[in-house]
Amino acid sequence: MDDQNKNLILATVLSFAVIMAWTVLFPPEDQPIDIAAEATVSADVSALPGTTTTTSTATAPAEAEVAAAPAPRIQIRTADLEGSLSLRGGRIDDLSLTQYHETIDPDSEIVQLLRPEGEAGAYYTAFGWAASEGIDAANVPTPDTVWTLESGDVLTDQTPVTLSWDNGAGQVFRTEISVDDEFMFSFAQSIENNADTAISARPYGLIRRHGIPADLKKFFILHEGLVRMTDGALEETDYKDIQDYDIDPKEGVPAERLEASESGWVGFTDHYWMTTLIPTQDAPFRSTSKYYESRDLFQAEAVMPVASIAAGQTYTNTTRFFAGAKEWETIKHYEDEEGVGGFLDSIDWGMFFFLTKPIFWLLHTLHGLIGNMGWAIIALTVILKAIVLPLAYKSYVSMARMKELQPEMEKLKEQSGDDRQALQQGMMKLYKENKVSPASGCLPMLLQIPIFFSLYKVIFVTIELRHTAWIGWINDLSAPDPSSIFNLFGLLPFAVPDLGPLQLLSLGILPIFLGVSMWLQQRLNPAPTDPTQQMIFAWMPWVFMFMLGNFASGLVLYWIANNVITFTQQYLIMRSHGAKPDVFGNIKSSMRRKKKTAAEDDK
Repeated sequence: MDDQNKNLILATVLSFAVIMAWTVLFPPEDQPIDIAAEATVSADVSALPGTTTTTSTATAPAEAEVAAAPAPRIQIRTADLEGSLSLRGGRIDDLSLTQYHETIDPDSEIVQLLRPEGEAGAYYTAFGWAASEGIDAANVPTPDTVWTLESGDVLTDQTPVTLSWDNGAGQVFRTEISVDDEFMFSFAQSIENNADTAISARPYGLIRRHGIPADLKKFFILHEGLVRMTDGALEETDYKDIQDYDIDPKEGVPAERLEASESGWVGFTDHYWMTTLIPTQDAPFRSTSKYYESRDLFQAEAVMPVASIAAGQTYTNTTRFFAGAKEWETIKHYEDEEGVGGFLDSIDWGMFFFLTKPIFWLLHTLHGLIGNMGWAIIALTVILKAIVLPLAYKSYVSMARMKELQPEMEKLKEQSGDDRQALQQGMMKLYKENKVSPASGCLPMLLQIPIFFSLYKVIFVTIELRHTAWIGWINDLSAPDPSSIFNLFGLLPFAVPDLGPLQLLSLGILPIFLGVSMWLQQRLNPAPTDPTQQMIFAWMPWVFMFMLGNFASGLVLYWIANNVITFTQQYLIMRSHGAKPDVFGNIKSSMRRKKKTAAEDDK
């Protein structure tokens, strides 16, 4: 196989891979689910033993209004969080992230993570108790119990609040809620048993999410849905798969129970945000994921072991609740310093985790040193190219030697004529005698593909690149280049509207640089003589330019830097081995060939 045929196969395979990736990455958008369209509410709203069971023929909006009946609220204020908690169930159901905005405009709305029941996309956490022995189910607090504020005024990272509820049967329940200076809440649930007999109950925490999020990305490269760790085993379950659970006889609804013997956590993850229940890490608990079809409600639960409380005794259980951004340093702190085992795996590193984790660490470290994420991506590219340089060196040396064999290969073609088998045998003999391996050129490309997709994963998934600027017009490396050829990259005084499916044609500056860099890289070698190969090679840079035009700017920047470094490496290595790439001559030759073809077409 000569080097042109080898490159043809590689180009075809890579082009096909990118086309398939594009199709999967950018599927048609589905219509968001209308939560208010649910027709009825049935008895399956009961979340756990000890919670109330509601049977009603009312419509979902009417039921939501009952659930959202006014109850006193306590303000939440920290440097990173603002919102309020409701005394109904002690729910944290109103929470926004003060350091994150919906768009790159600093005046845009801050990101709202949690919403109370009754609003579209309701999403909240609540804690309660499940009665076991010596106490009736009606005498334990549920997610709908209205608590009394016993102490505290505003929940901050310096001032916790304590809620209490007296069941009138001899037990006083308290929940002390605190929050740190980042995104971690703590719920210390206690029972003071003033009765004459012992009781037993199970503390629990739950996260409820009404409906599939309307802003679901639905990209195969990103997991959104349930995420949980159970004794070191990570599980990621999409919302559709939760809906397809088998009905659990103990729960009465589609559910999946897991028993953690010593550690774990459970919650829901979005693109950049997450909520997670984290029980005490040296004790067993039951992790449950379930779905209530009649209400289109997803629920994650952490149910702790049964606690026995003797007469006159008090029992306390503490469960942590993470609600915030999936910042690498923050989550790493909770894993390393606060004992949340495997918490870094809540970030979706994917099947190439052995590449994505070190790539992100290196990128994050470079960003810390350089102070600019765009230049950090370029520096990362240089380092990655240096790592694969030994393979690239062998590849380029092999290509240089194959160039030297080009005259002899042409003679073989003339001698063999139409006998393809004789041609192949002669070429293999020629390669063997000159110790040239045509396959060696495949190795850098094969290694580059997983690196490319791993870096794409890192850029797309990690919040550190969200709304991060590089230079000039590139103000968000996680988004496509905002410039457009349709207004001459901002020189014309109008903005380009959303073109829908035709957005592919709205090229920015970076994608054009990408196409040019690929085209120049091709010019290191003369164009193949075969017309079909000529056509494929002529179109490939511009096809890639359009296909990658709507990818994240950070990824396009990486690809451009990779092309420039590859061009430089190949040119210098080929020159050092006697080959003299005639870039300008190849450009002129391709121009003359195009003119000749056009003249022949006119005839």
